[in-house]
Amino acid sequence: QVQLVESGGGLVQAGGSLRLSCVASGDIFDLNAMGWFRQAPGKQRELVALITSGGSINYADSVKGRFTISRDNAKNTVWLQMNRLKPEDTAVYYCAVDAPPYYNDYDYWGQGTQVTVSS
Repeated sequence: QVQLVESGGGLVQAGGSLRLSCVASGDIFDLNAMGWFRQAPGKQRELVALITSGGSINYADSVKGRFTISRDNAKNTVWLQMNRLKPEDTAVYYCAVDAPPYYNDYDYWGQGTQVTVSS
């Protein structure tokens, strides 16, 4: 029903920046929220940031002050601006969509994009 295409991952040195983008397409009417998750080797997937259709935003404590999530509802696009990157940020980053009718369940996922931060 919904397809997600991510881009922007890559290799960056500590202290650098990357901007991830995600475009949702398909059978879309309204979305509850779009979010970014990440999974590092040997660790569970964790929520990085989310933004609702109404503009409410939540960040993981580990990225507060460094990452910024934004979206264009009309284009069904979400970005994750990542600044002052740390080696601990190395992970596969996934875009996800919380679709109606239920909230806080992410129904669709992208393939993931690798972010590697070197020291």
